[in-house]
Amino acid sequence: GCGAAKPRYKNTKQSPLRLFFHGLFPKILSYHMQSVVHSSGLLLLALGVWGLISKESFAQEKISSIGTDPMLVVLSVGFLLTVLCLSGCVGALRENRCLLKLFSATVLVLITAQVIIAIVAHTLQDQIESNLRSGMLVAIARYQDDLDLRFITDEIQSNLQCCGADNYRDWEINIYYNCSAPGVLACGVPATCCVDPLENGTVWNSQCGVGAQLLDEFTAQSVIFLGGCLGEISRWIKQHEGLIGIIVTVVFGVQILILFITIRLLERINRHKV
Repeated sequence: GCGAAKPRYKNTKQSPLRLFFHGLFPKILSYHMQSVVHSSGLLLLALGVWGLISKESFAQEKISSIGTDPMLVVLSVGFLLTVLCLSGCVGALRENRCLLKLFSATVLVLITAQVIIAIVAHTLQDQIESNLRSGMLVAIARYQDDLDLRFITDEIQSNLQCCGADNYRDWEINIYYNCSAPGVLACGVPATCCVDPLENGTVWNSQCGVGAQLLDEFTAQSVIFLGGCLGEISRWIKQHEGLIGIIVTVVFGVQILILFITIRLLERINRHKV
């Protein structure tokens, strides 16, 4: 059955310390570790809702395209994490075997999926880089028409101090920044490509990249970043590969530990039911 197990012990002469480590400790540790992940799920859930509301994605004219909104992915991941960890927390507190089995099976599936994704990503590095380049070029081409792609592109360029996918000339593929365009943006680049986008150090100058494509590289390097973002992303990963490795190891280790504790808790509940 799936009911909560009653705390019965075959040997009532066990020491309190032994009873704690074999009884309460796994339950308490499992609950608190799942609570941390549960908090992360709630944070992602709140972030997803905030993103959809702030972009007015529920407005009548935008509701038809909400299925492609990146914030919907954040919302979905947050919801799934919240529900998963809630089942684990309730299962640990109530010693409900069905909830604990559901939780442990889901965690095992997630761990397996992460291992498979890591292996595939390592095997297909060149293809991933090619897809990333294609994705960045699509984002550049649709920069003025898609607010999400614009936000992501601006964040990458401003934080990594780069411009375009391979170099600043990539902005020629955008119909507004192409030199044949009729508007003021023609032959320019976005302000996030600028070395100093702040006028007098305080006011954001959205026109700082106007005409940058007309400049020779020697002159342009004092106005905008010439290097592409793909190279900067690779450089950033190499510079921080130690930190990335630690974070991945900790996250993976926490999942393994949660799975191990949940299985131990299930074993204890099964023993007491016998």
